[in-house]
Amino acid sequence: MTIHRGSCLCGTVSFTVEGDFDSFYLCHCKHCQKDTGSAHAANLFSQSAQLSWLSGNDAVTLFTLPDSRHSRSFCKHCGSALPNTQNEGMLVVPAGCLDTEVTLTPTAHLFTASSASWEELIDKIPVFAGFPTRS
Repeated sequence: MTIHRGSCLCGTVSFTVEGDFDSFYLCHCKHCQKDTGSAHAANLFSQSAQLSWLSGNDAVTLFTLPDSRHSRSFCKHCGSALPNTQNEGMLVVPAGCLDTEVTLTPTAHLFTASSASWEELIDKIPVFAGFPTRS
C-alpha cells in the first residue's frame, strides 16, 4: 500500500494519505482559479485512500462555497491548500501539498471553457530553472 506524506507551507499541519489515487485532474474553473490564484488547481482524487492528520489538525479550516459543490481546506496560519473529504467520501488532495513525489500523470483538464485568457501563452514564454537574474 502506498503512503503519501504532506504538509502546509509553515509546517503546522502534517498528514499521511494511505492508499492510491484514482485520478488527477487539472481544473480550470473560475472557483479553482480564485482558490489557487493561478490558472488551475491540481487535485488528486481517491474513493479508498485514508487521510490521517499527524499534526495541526486544529489549524485546518474548511470553506464551502454556498450553493455549490466547491470546498477547500487550508491551514489557518499560512493559507496552504490541504486535503478534504467531499460528498460520498471522496478524498481530494491538492497535489502541491504532498511532500512525497506525485507519480500519477494528470488524467484530464477540466472546465477549460473557463481557462484564463493568458494560459494559452504559457508554452511560448521563457523558462528559467530558478528566479531570473537581471542582465
